Amino acid sequence: MGCLGNTLWFIFGGLWQGLSWTLAGVLWSITIIGIPIGHQCFKMASLAFFPFGKDVQYGGKPLSMIANIFWMIFSGIPLSLTALLNGMLLCCTIIGVPFGMQCFKMAKLALSPFGAVIIHT
Repeated sequence: MGCLGNTLWFIFGGLWQGLSWTLAGVLWSITIIGIPIGHQCFKMASLAFFPFGKDVQYGGKPLSMIANIFWMIFSGIPLSLTALLNGMLLCCTIIGVPFGMQCFKMAKLALSPFGAVIIHT
């Protein structure tokens, strides 16, 4: 079921969300200081492309909190808002509810990706 869910997700929203995470990673990687943030963006892009069968565990250290503050100011809010809007649109139909829930998972992740770990379930 996860394979079918990931395929449908990729077609109906995952491609755009994954590309937005990839673009954020490329922009952050332009500077040497932003490379660790860009690296985290690329990891989260893999989740955005194919989220079914994966979960996110939040945690982290004080350095993660500082990175999350910079991230939220410069990139997190736009990514979170687009995922939230996409999730609300998908939840308008019964069939779209599981996909909308994945969007809400990505919206939460977009606000604090540092210290988050992707777990394969």
